[in-house]
Amino acid sequence: MIILTIKLLIAHVIGDFVLQPNSWVEDKKSKKHKSKYLYLHGLVHLGALFILLEFDWSYWLSILIIVMSHLIIDFLKLKLDKKINPRLLFVLDQLLHLAIISIVVYLNTSYIIALEKIYSAESLLLILAILTVSFVSSIIMKIIISKWVLEEDKPEDSLENAGKYIGILERLFVFAFILLNQWSAIGLLIAAKSVFRFGDLSRAKDRKLTEYILIGTLISFGLAISIGLLYQYINTLL
Repeated sequence: MIILTIKLLIAHVIGDFVLQPNSWVEDKKSKKHKSKYLYLHGLVHLGALFILLEFDWSYWLSILIIVMSHLIIDFLKLKLDKKINPRLLFVLDQLLHLAIISIVVYLNTSYIIALEKIYSAESLLLILAILTVSFVSSIIMKIIISKWVLEEDKPEDSLENAGKYIGILERLFVFAFILLNQWSAIGLLIAAKSVFRFGDLSRAKDRKLTEYILIGTLISFGLAISIGLLYQYINTLL
């Protein structure tokens, strides 16, 4: 099952990302189903599947299902282009492709999804920790830092919600490093952030911006470390 899944995923990556130039994508967007590259894209997937499955004709139905469904999904994606958020459309497109691959793997191997593992205490605790270290911590930080408003802190001078997403990513990195027992990597992450922030600090007219950044950084890392350690402790009790 695992080998078949990996082979199908490699074929998908090769067809959808490696061997699909931007010129093909733009031509498909402009000409929709009339674009020759839509069908050439399908042939690329066909070739990749045959090669990775070692020209085993016992998989002919599986290959047909994947290629035909891929063309249908891509056709629907082209029809919905500019009607749905492109990021959401990309995610839905990939999820549908992966769902088809999962169905094909199931038809060939009849694997069983162990739902009891998904709903186990260990899995639920991990999900809770990840949600807490990302979204809950963001709200806690926003509440704490909201008492300080800097003149230099202008929304139009930065990307929308960039600070929020940077904070989420750095806390997730810290959480992962704690689980891997890589404390030195956390120090490296703090140092890297300090280097990127050096320009902001050097342009500050006084120490307010420096203190503001330090408070935010220390709270963010402190929350991530606390949640990571608490997760490890509770996990040992399960």
